[in-house]
Amino acid sequence: MQSNKSKVVFKDYNPKQNMLLPPSLDELIDENHSVRVVNQVIDHIDIDPLIKKFKGGGTSSYHPRLMLKVLIYGYLTNQYSSRKIEDALHQNIHFMWLSGMSYPDHNTINRFRSERLKGVLKQVFSQVVLLLVEAGHVSLKEAAYLDGTKIEANANRYTFVWGRSIKTHREKIKRQLKELWAYAESIAREELKNNEPEDFEHIDAEKVRQTIDNIDKALSGKEVDKKKKQKLNYARRNWPKNLDKYDEQEKQMGDRNSISKTDPDATFMRMK
Repeated sequence: MQSNKSKVVFKDYNPKQNMLLPPSLDELIDENHSVRVVNQVIDHIDIDPLIKKFKGGGTSSYHPRLMLKVLIYGYLTNQYSSRKIEDALHQNIHFMWLSGMSYPDHNTINRFRSERLKGVLKQVFSQVVLLLVEAGHVSLKEAAYLDGTKIEANANRYTFVWGRSIKTHREKIKRQLKELWAYAESIAREELKNNEPEDFEHIDAEKVRQTIDNIDKALSGKEVDKKKKQKLNYARRNWPKNLDKYDEQEKQMGDRNSISKTDPDATFMRMK
């Protein structure tokens, strides 16, 4: 009597299989992974203050940029122990890619952290996390802990202001202002026909105030979407004063890429 049971089929599995062209580590990492952001940020940080802490002579040292990357990424992934980071450098493809297949041991990692990065690591880590938040890789609620201190959502807690961050915030206001204007035109075109065409490429606090006033007048008496009304109220209260603040920060920054909130003359670990 024949059995009606179907044959079980498994996918091929051979962990010892050799590949003619084995993939590089780079191919195995998603192009939008946070490890790439950490790599890019640290590659563009001026690390001269760190390099000056090294003495010449003796055996060669691991590059401080490499060490900074693995420490920052370790902290970002909640791996604070130097032994855990050492293990990750041998086992985790993200750490292996980030280090270029270099393997500093836990003693080397500890010395770099305690001697070279004394008084520096917390500030660098905070700035990297801020950039990751802006890029959408982590939320402020997910921001990791460092030395028992959580990175707060309140921007006044951040030590440094970055030129790149100001530009990002300006662009966001431009984009949202365009969206509000387009919405107003969609339901109140007749009321806006006498207004000059809006140029949103160059905005300042006064221009934003005037544009919002024009939108308010055009929408008066119309049935307005609740979320759009809330957005308009938020824009009226916040955007002009935020743009004034950005103007002042850029004035203080000059040709630098960052400023300290507590000391406007200071630029720490500036971006190249």
